Amino acid sequence: MIFVTGGTGLIGSFVLQALIARGLGIRALYRGATPPAEVPGVEWVQGDLLDVTLLESVLTPEITHVLHCAGLVSYAPQDEDELLRVNVEGTAAIVDACLRHPAIRLGYVSSVAALGQPAADSALEPTATPRRLDEKATWDLGASHPTYATSKYLAELEVWRGVAEGLSAVIVNPSVVLGPGNWHRSSTRLLRYAYDEHYFYTQGQVNFVDVRDVVSQLLRLTLDLPALSSARYILNGGLHPVGNFLEQMATAFGRRPPTTAVPNWAAEIIWRLEHGRALLTGARPLITRDTARAGRRPVYYDASKATRTTGLAFRPLAETVAWLAQATKTNRTTLPTVVS
Repeated sequence: MIFVTGGTGLIGSFVLQALIARGLGIRALYRGATPPAEVPGVEWVQGDLLDVTLLESVLTPEITHVLHCAGLVSYAPQDEDELLRVNVEGTAAIVDACLRHPAIRLGYVSSVAALGQPAADSALEPTATPRRLDEKATWDLGASHPTYATSKYLAELEVWRGVAEGLSAVIVNPSVVLGPGNWHRSSTRLLRYAYDEHYFYTQGQVNFVDVRDVVSQLLRLTLDLPALSSARYILNGGLHPVGNFLEQMATAFGRRPPTTAVPNWAAEIIWRLEHGRALLTGARPLITRDTARAGRRPVYYDASKATRTTGLAFRPLAETVAWLAQATKTNRTTLPTVVS
């Protein structure tokens, strides 16, 4: 039996589908007031990651693997404390619970954000040659990092602490994950932006990966290759200019793509104005310093270690875009979801 956290999220929901297809027993955690829609083969458990007593009760002897997919993704200043609580303290609680059951193998869904980023350089043009990062990348303790990235880095340290104490664990670091999700979720903003026919786009570059590839790699590394030693694996389908991605997505939707690139200096002004508006009104900023600067200094996350280990290739962006567009046409109440 497999215990899954974050089963109602994008990655977690696809993990559940894959586990069901394998005929495995599944126990999944949810936080909402009401249980998720009934899914055949899934035993839902209501609770919080930090509830030590609950975790102890759900990790019964038949649980062989824990797939920790739960996490908070946000770049809003209001969420800094919650990011540390959910991503760091929640992961620490999962690790501690697994350590009390030595036979359990943990699969943790981290992020490429935990690898760190090259130092910001406003003079660097977006067309500069991308810097290549792999699993050997080291976190720069002296640099300024978004709180989200810091929370994922610290969460990984909790997993490595568990490994040092005898835990068998695999960490996967996906880039921006693309998959069909609810039209109204805040994480759909990038793809909804393409659908809504806006005129402007930023000049950065972003790494993308198909959610189906994330799940296939996670299950292969965690369930199918039990002899693998504890390690981290980057999951990434490729690096693409934001404008090119939005154009592909809008075209697939049958919509007009954005046509005007926003210069870096304008993005700097916009995020400052949004920061001021958020302070005055208490509203969440539509763009933050971190999102305004995302992709300005291009980085390519090298996923060759994962492909060598699992033998699984990553889908090209064009294939994922076509899939997302078809999913949207099939159900107009949904729009593809973006998480990273």
